[in-house]
This record gives sequence, C-alpha cells and structure tokens, in this order.
Amino acid sequence: MSIYSYPYTSLDGEEKNLADYQGKVLLIVNTASKCGFTPQYAGLEKLYETYRDQGFVILGFPCDQFANQEPLEGEGLANFCSLNYGVTFPLSEKIKVRGKEADPLYQFLIQEAPFTGEDPSKPETQSFMKKMKGKFPKLFDGDSIKWNFTKFLIDRNGNVVSRFEPPVKPGEIAGSIEALL
Repeated sequence: MSIYSYPYTSLDGEEKNLADYQGKVLLIVNTASKCGFTPQYAGLEKLYETYRDQGFVILGFPCDQFANQEPLEGEGLANFCSLNYGVTFPLSEKIKVRGKEADPLYQFLIQEAPFTGEDPSKPETQSFMKKMKGKFPKLFDGDSIKWNFTKFLIDRNGNVVSRFEPPVKPGEIAGSIEALL
C-alpha cells in the first residue's frame, strides 16, 4: 500500500483521502492540546506558512492516548488551535496512533519509519526520555509512537523519509523539508 491509499476524517467531519496530497511534501504529526509539546503548534504553523506555496502540507492528527492530553474535539479543538497558535493547516478528527486500535495510517507510518531512538546529545531529549521512561516505561517498547508530536516527513512520491520524535522542534526539521521541496 501507498500513503495515498489512506482516508481520514477532517476535524469538521469531512471524509478526506491522502491521495488529495499527491505531489506534495507532507509532515504528519499526532497532536494534543494539553501536552508539554503543545507549543510546537506555533512552530508547525510557521513551517506551514513558510513552505506551503512550494508544495508543503502539514496534517495534524489529534490523539488522546497519552495521559488524556487531548480532551477537545471538533469546533472546540479547532478554536483552541486557531486562537492560541494561529493554526491554519488541516487537522483530522481524533484518532488512535498506537496499539491494536491504531489508525491504519499510523500502522503504515510506524512500519515505514520504526523508532530508532532519541538523540542523547540533546539535553531536552535526555530529560524527556528520563521522565517518560520513569512514568510510562511500556511506551518505549517496540516501534510504536512514544508520545504526542511525533512527526513523519513524506516526500512528493509518498515515501516516508524521516521520523522525528517529540522533543524535535519544528524549526529543527526545516532543512529536511527544504531538501524535499
């Protein structure tokens, strides 16, 4: 299967398909409104504004699987993202991104870009790893999504080329995006 085979439902309830984004560079991110990484919405929006005219799209997939950090839905979530972070990139309805009930899109993404570990040279990564492994050790088993704001970069041909773990700030991946545009 290709990334373009997967459907999703937009935040306003409209059925969509990733085939609508063929030929674009995509950044797919699982998001949450009550997470320590939630301020990344602002950086994601900045990336979107910077590169969207060059064929770049961010797709946000809200998820409530990590410490119930996404209590909002529908219009409430749309308003939160827009009012607090100026988000204009597309968002889906809430989905599951890990476990047996994970959305097929995320099953595909994980298969294509398994977990390779965190960058231990970054202090924020070390802090995140220590905290998460202490509180949620089972999250770090296997290749599944570890937390909110895991990012997958997809090239114009629909290939998953990179996976960025939650501590990686959106601005840090600008060079990777530019290389694909």
